Amino acid sequence: MPVRFITRVMFHHPLLFISVSLAMLLCAITAGVVIGETNIPFTTVIQAVGNGMLQMDYPIHPIDQGVIWNYRLTRTLVAACCGAGLALTGLVLQSLLRNALADPYLLGISAGASTGAVVVTIAGVGIGVISMSLGALLGAILAFGFVVLLSLLASRRRMGQISTHIILAGIAGSQLFNAMTAFVIAKSANAEQARGIMFWLLGNLSGARWPVVTLAFPVLITGFAIVIWHARALDAFLFGTDAAASIGIPVRRVQVVLIFCTAMMTAVMVSMVGAIGFVGLVIPHAARFLFGTSHLILVPACAIIGALFMIFCDIGSRIVIPGQVLPIGVVTALIGAPCFALILIRGQKQ
Repeated sequence: MPVRFITRVMFHHPLLFISVSLAMLLCAITAGVVIGETNIPFTTVIQAVGNGMLQMDYPIHPIDQGVIWNYRLTRTLVAACCGAGLALTGLVLQSLLRNALADPYLLGISAGASTGAVVVTIAGVGIGVISMSLGALLGAILAFGFVVLLSLLASRRRMGQISTHIILAGIAGSQLFNAMTAFVIAKSANAEQARGIMFWLLGNLSGARWPVVTLAFPVLITGFAIVIWHARALDAFLFGTDAAASIGIPVRRVQVVLIFCTAMMTAVMVSMVGAIGFVGLVIPHAARFLFGTSHLILVPACAIIGALFMIFCDIGSRIVIPGQVLPIGVVTALIGAPCFALILIRGQKQ
């Protein structure tokens, strides 16, 4: 079977898997730079990257150099980081909560991060002290804390037994924080700011530049390292918190560390590109279908698949309507919703 073959390759030939994954990611990044509103020849892209990275002196028009190095390449790299980060957060939340519908978007984390970012940028709260990313992080933590508290009150049970209530609490939290975001925009933003922030909330990679890349990449690497370090614990959580505790997993500490990690990654990604749905929901299911349930395999697989998915969604957002760039959240929803429907149908048949 393909799943067993891929799993066997990953376990027994990890260098081969890493090489193939990096090659696929490099090809996707190249496609993201070459394909756009106007296609750019591959040789021009290589020369522009050489000029920017290695200080070469290839004769390229300054406009082409700027479009490739400062717009398309940075946009594609941020898309890859966001896709990988959101896929990892969805995987962690689904495993911790033992709920197939858990993801940062449905649990209100994205909505809370959006509220925190909007409060800082539009309302001016904490200007000079709190950055947009820190405001998004605080909003994400506050939103998830609200969701957990509400689900605890609804279930009157412990953390490990509230997965049936936490999705409903997440929907309520999402609606609450989305309403708060709309209220802040209506009260404090002018027409131009409101238009820009609403476009950003749907997912916008147009502002991705090198400072954003230098923030997104370290956050992704840090989050990836934390999650892969706890891969064995995530395997244990699939059997419940009692089973995890019985084999020596410090349940509460792992839950706090991983939830904070997911909030951190979600907040940083949302502060850069806005709230993007379905990535954290669909990609972990696709990775499980391809690679099984071992998190030692799922974590890198989710990161790679999420990065590829977001890059190709970004390409689609630039070419679907000629002369216009769609919000990337629209593209991920148009692709993710049917994919998730197929996953649900297949799971019901099985």
